[in-house]
Amino acid sequence: MQCFIPEEFFESKKERAFTKLPSDLDVIYEDEALIIVNKPVGLLAHSDTSQLQDNLADRLLHYLYRKGEYDPDKEQSFAPALCHRIDRNTQGIVICAKTSEALRQMNEVIRERELDKRYLCIVEGSLKKKQDHLVLYHKKMEHNKADIIPYAKEGYQRIETGYRVLKEKDGKSLVEVSLLTGKSHQIRAVMAYLKHPLLGDVKYGGKKDVITYQALCAYQVSFHFTKDYPSIKQLDQKTFTLEDVALYRYF
Repeated sequence: MQCFIPEEFFESKKERAFTKLPSDLDVIYEDEALIIVNKPVGLLAHSDTSQLQDNLADRLLHYLYRKGEYDPDKEQSFAPALCHRIDRNTQGIVICAKTSEALRQMNEVIRERELDKRYLCIVEGSLKKKQDHLVLYHKKMEHNKADIIPYAKEGYQRIETGYRVLKEKDGKSLVEVSLLTGKSHQIRAVMAYLKHPLLGDVKYGGKKDVITYQALCAYQVSFHFTKDYPSIKQLDQKTFTLEDVALYRYF
């Protein structure tokens, strides 16, 4: 005797694997379309394995599932998602979409640079220029590492990075960085290129000090729309800033 079990049964079970993970989120802002959270150091943005693994994207699903705002059995075509990502060992602001329209519009906002993302980092040493705007060229290399050069070359992409030094203390500097482009490891690689790697960023030549991971935080996001984005218009002219920044304890 054979028993037929619909494929939907297995898909539902698979989609609900997120309920085995925590639903804890540090929420900065939330409305019907979007949720902005503070991702802690050590938490992946997305799972990087087929095995069950704690990550922000699945925490988001579990959080909304518990609130009754997401049910995979009723919503087959869309799942709430992160609009962008930051590295596992980077603390900071991540924007998440609850609806497909919010995701589409926020992706356009990011693509059209209708938001300003700012980061804090601690770098080794004292930068000669306390404020600068850099135009360099970036290429992602093997072993998930970026190479930076000062001139155009085939295979390299133009990047823009602005920074200003906020404080200096005990041979290190607290620096605010603004990205006009968003390439893999852009801040980490650019600061290493300047011979001032991020504290704790061993991959880019930094020393392990009181911190054992890259000293980097995505601490502020501001929205300045020049187009009509109906699903997310409530964010226009708003700025969100983290107050609880782990890096501040070193200054």
